[in-house]
Amino acid sequence: MSETLLLPFQFPFLQNAFLVVLLIAPAAAMLSCFLVLKGWALMGDATAHAVLPGVVLAYVAGLPLLLGAFAAGLFCALATGWIRDRAGLRQDTVTGVVFSGMFGLGVVLYTAIESDVHLDHILFGNMLGVGAADLWTSGLIAGGVVLGLGLLWRPLLAQAFDPVQAKMIGLPVALLHYGLLAALSACIVAMLSSVGIILSVASLIAPGATAFLLTRRFGAMLAVAVLVAMLAGVAGTYAAFWLDSAPAPTIVLVQTALVLLALGWRRYQGSVAPLRSR
Repeated sequence: MSETLLLPFQFPFLQNAFLVVLLIAPAAAMLSCFLVLKGWALMGDATAHAVLPGVVLAYVAGLPLLLGAFAAGLFCALATGWIRDRAGLRQDTVTGVVFSGMFGLGVVLYTAIESDVHLDHILFGNMLGVGAADLWTSGLIAGGVVLGLGLLWRPLLAQAFDPVQAKMIGLPVALLHYGLLAALSACIVAMLSSVGIILSVASLIAPGATAFLLTRRFGAMLAVAVLVAMLAGVAGTYAAFWLDSAPAPTIVLVQTALVLLALGWRRYQGSVAPLRSR
């Protein structure tokens, strides 16, 4: 019985899949906490879509695909802020226009060139094809994001809650803002080879949303989000083996289920609190 339960861990390609989700989970989870608090769910979605033209152009130029993805995501994040400040439009309006346009540009560029790179692998990831180079790349990028967020989480938290107050106490608000956008682009690049562009959005939102429903302190929220992301990654990959499904979408389903469970627990706690007070 135990040998059957441990069967997925005996295949090298699944071992790499388990390892890559554990490597990227802390970075995505910590970043998701800031995105949830700042209301940047659309920003995470848009940035994930915007990296596609960078990937295609990097392929044409013979450059690393991850470099093109990071450059495109960072460029669009900066361009969105620049246009918003000068056009007087709402953040979500500018974000939707700029990043949907970039995604459309990426699809047009992809169809216009001859390439042996499968678009499905870019959009939805290829977790079962992750190799040693992908593990090193994802691990180093995700580690850098975790280190940056771990050192600056207090200033970033202050900037997320009240930018005006943060500026008054001397914090570099603009630098923190664009630094968080750079971390977002880097995290998406780290997930490119595993869960892909489309499904990376769930990993950037669901862990933080789950932790937000379960905790009241931000430090605990970061820890819970990391645990949730790692649990969903391992459970989704494990379940995908027995369901004969793709690991990335299965992980997204597990993350969605955890959000719903956390919501149910939150509502249950709210209903029994008056009874306890009596």
